[in-house]
Amino acid sequence: MTITQDQTTAKIPKRVIWLALAGAVGGFLFGFDSSVVNGAVDAIKEEFALSEAVTGFAVAVALLGCAAGAYLAGKVADRYGRIPAMKLGAALFLASAIGTGFCFGVWDLIFWRLIGGLGIGLASVIAPAYISEISPRHVRGRLASLQQLAITTGIFAALLSDAVFANTAGGADQNLWVGIEAWRWMFLAGAVPAVIYGWIAFTLPESPRFLVFKGKDDEALKVFQSIAPSEDTDRHLREIKEAIEEDKLAGKKGSLRGNVLGLKPVVWVGIVLSVLQQFVGINVIFYYSTTLWKAVGFQEKDSLTISVATAVTNILVTLVAIALVDRIGRRPILLAGSIGMAVSLGTMALAFGSATGSGDAITLPGAWGPAALVAANVFVISFGASWGPLVWVLLGEIFPSRIRARALGLAAAAQWIANFAITLSFPVMAAASLPLTYAMYALFAAASFFFVAFKVPETNGMSLEQAETLFVPKGSAKA
Repeated sequence: MTITQDQTTAKIPKRVIWLALAGAVGGFLFGFDSSVVNGAVDAIKEEFALSEAVTGFAVAVALLGCAAGAYLAGKVADRYGRIPAMKLGAALFLASAIGTGFCFGVWDLIFWRLIGGLGIGLASVIAPAYISEISPRHVRGRLASLQQLAITTGIFAALLSDAVFANTAGGADQNLWVGIEAWRWMFLAGAVPAVIYGWIAFTLPESPRFLVFKGKDDEALKVFQSIAPSEDTDRHLREIKEAIEEDKLAGKKGSLRGNVLGLKPVVWVGIVLSVLQQFVGINVIFYYSTTLWKAVGFQEKDSLTISVATAVTNILVTLVAIALVDRIGRRPILLAGSIGMAVSLGTMALAFGSATGSGDAITLPGAWGPAALVAANVFVISFGASWGPLVWVLLGEIFPSRIRARALGLAAAAQWIANFAITLSFPVMAAASLPLTYAMYALFAAASFFFVAFKVPETNGMSLEQAETLFVPKGSAKA
């Protein structure tokens, strides 16, 4: 089933847009937390006299918290609802912002980073699930893409606030206001979006699909009628009930278990999509770009400005994806993005293969410097316009209703673990061989093309109940 031109141009109810934007604020916390530490890391290392290894662990440990939070999110959301999970995520992130801002030692810092990770993990799962469940089918792709837009905006806000605090104080390790160092204010600033997210959670209606699961049909009908009055709300309720009944008749009762290495095939599709999104090395560009910029002639003091510019580019290309996802579909965009990433990463591997020097003193001769710089930006554009937002769209719509939150949680946990692995492994791999490192990322980008081509069907324009049937193996019960 595909959407018609009338559906594509149909006006989106303002209330639906508001609910989707509100749900996506969790993505903003995700992006903010993942980048705010960048401006503080050197000052933290000096403040607590940390080794390189301990510093790296303190930075990356939040990702382990995110994995745990993402895994637990499904259980919380399925038992108590999407909105209570949002409230819990906001509370955890608020506690982390205050705790890290006033930490007195490295282990205290690590503890609060873990707490923040739990909150971000919760938010990263609930946002796409909630947005998908309240969005009309003909605009679900655009609205679900707001998750990635919020993430990229959070990254930009964190980098910008870091720059403002550091420049105002004359350095991240210098006192700013009321005798508190600038790096501490960088973390404390996270309390603002946490409070906003918590307040928003108290204003949102519960997901109508969750209400149906709990037998609250009248409440679900009211929510459907308020967010999409022109839609056939009775039909939506029937489809959800039929999906629930089919699960019960099949004896599955919302279980993630299946016959493919212990999980349903569709759960594996979500996990592999999540892992590939990280294994192409996108966070290398955002977390470890200083070596590249220095290699092509930039001064180290310019690296923060370049990072902010890259974050702005990421926001702009995400807007492109939002504009196109419901017009041309998920698969064409993902396939084009995979090609762009593979080619650009291959170019970076070739460029660094010609590098001279070692460590932080490498240089790229001749045209290889500009080529590497262009390739890095092409990679960001290719990712930001495709795999960045569209993986979240698919994770929000491919899973059966009864397991959506838990399956999304498992896939998001896999994504955070993959992020952690890439973040920690890059310095070691880069020290051994930058060309081989980027070549490995290029191979994963190529693998992402073939995975989408052979394992991911088009879900554009379908209801969530229709989309989930595409992932059912032939001759089996509903997965």
